[in-house]
Amino acid sequence: MKITQILYYGGSREKVCRLGLSTLFLEVTDILLATEILVLPKKQANGAGVLREAIDSSFERNNESIPSADDRWKKSASGDIDWVRRLKFNCSVVANIGVEIQVSGRSDLLAKDIIHIRNALQSSRIDVGVIVVPSDAFEYFLTDRVANLTYARRYVEVELKEAQEYPIIVIAIEHDGESSEPLPKKRTNLGKN
Repeated sequence: MKITQILYYGGSREKVCRLGLSTLFLEVTDILLATEILVLPKKQANGAGVLREAIDSSFERNNESIPSADDRWKKSASGDIDWVRRLKFNCSVVANIGVEIQVSGRSDLLAKDIIHIRNALQSSRIDVGVIVVPSDAFEYFLTDRVANLTYARRYVEVELKEAQEYPIIVIAIEHDGESSEPLPKKRTNLGKN
């Protein structure tokens, strides 16, 4: 994928530098850039669930290159930060970074992601939070009601204004190119036959 924009809130850029989290932040960007996504360039033609799975798979592939299981990205259960990794120095944990991937849910779930980050910051489980969303142009090709950069900015700057004080980084992503086939859509709410 491509990264089209990065927004820094609450001193997050300075905190990443001061705490030595720049390597982990660059690792997040590398993971996103290594995720290849081609879409059918048609409004709402592409499934966002497959996009989410591709990003998660990239985090898991990245973990294969990290020798110690304790130092790998940890995937959380539903209702918490999606991916967390700690920075260690001389066997001591120095800082933690958390990543929320908001590419396949309804746009209003951004509020929950911000709350997850706030709670993790307040309990010192992370020191900086990252939210990954589709760019506005990319969101046009994904399923209906998916979040985008405009929604993320609105939630942080207007809806939940206090979030501007949290060390949050918003990363907007975009597809690599076009395909003659759409990303498959997942079937949900099948009901009983």
